[in-house]
Amino acid sequence: MKKCILFFVFLSFFVFDHARLCAQNIKPSGGPTLVIHGGAGTILRENMTPEDEKAYHTKLKEALNAGYNILNSGGTSEDAVIAAIMIMEDSPLFNAGKGAVFTNEGTNEMDASIMNGGDGSAGAIAGVKTIKNPILAAQAVKNNSEHVMMSGNGAEQFAADQNLELVDPSYFFTERRKMQLDKLKDAEKSNEEGSIKKWKDYKYGTVGAVALDKNGNICAATSTGGMTNKKYGRIGDAPVIGAGTFANKICGVSATGHGEYFIRNVVAYDIAAIMEYKKVPLGAATENVVMEKLVKIGGGGGVVALDVKGNISMSFNTPGMYRGYIQKEGKARTYIYKIEG
Repeated sequence: MKKCILFFVFLSFFVFDHARLCAQNIKPSGGPTLVIHGGAGTILRENMTPEDEKAYHTKLKEALNAGYNILNSGGTSEDAVIAAIMIMEDSPLFNAGKGAVFTNEGTNEMDASIMNGGDGSAGAIAGVKTIKNPILAAQAVKNNSEHVMMSGNGAEQFAADQNLELVDPSYFFTERRKMQLDKLKDAEKSNEEGSIKKWKDYKYGTVGAVALDKNGNICAATSTGGMTNKKYGRIGDAPVIGAGTFANKICGVSATGHGEYFIRNVVAYDIAAIMEYKKVPLGAATENVVMEKLVKIGGGGGVVALDVKGNISMSFNTPGMYRGYIQKEGKARTYIYKIEG
């Protein structure tokens, strides 16, 4: 009897856990390609109105079309990912730029990074409060400085020197994100475990993009507002090259999720290393890292990835991930929930 009970407990756990996993792999179309994400987490159909769904699909498609128009006209993968991410940074729907979440102190602190797979150049910024489009600052660090990462006031001074647009911190305020912070703080005060988990799930929402241009060059980039209620200048994986963003001549990866796990496991680079050293295809590499390694240690999140042949992988171990891709035929395809079947 005990063996039967244990078997059904194990089976129930496996079925539940498997339901949270999604590996969506798309074959190449033979031309420029762009894949993006808008964050992974507890994104459930029952919590979304039809209007919400439409808004997310519309904005994801806008970002995909902006990036693909550059690729289709012969532009670079770097310009394409910048264009796509700026669309999402300017939208309050995502946890980046205008829609960034609030820190414990009630401020918005943003991080971003970019890496060009062709020449291995990379740039990142962290903990900035006044740069309208953090991804542009990360690109400026990459292209116009001898450094890879700048943070805080120094990064903002550099952005000003580069004539990037700076805004008053109030620009990033959104009522929805402030409400999330207040709800989480209230839940923590009353020690309501279920509510704490619910509102902490809103930490997810990082945006990212990976593009392949007509010259076969890959570029990956990521931008985020970090984690709701983060303290002490916490920085996640998004600006860490090799953790949240990585690109080389084999593939490009942009990640989203619980950053501490992605940093400790160097997730973006791990996918590229598995492909290079084990000669494993893109889809299998992302599944190994996201569905197995991260799941074993309790790391929630996902990645979008693209290889030099144009293969696409969108893998996540959470109930949902805002994501989409566009290939040679020029049709933007977007998704929110786990793909069934």
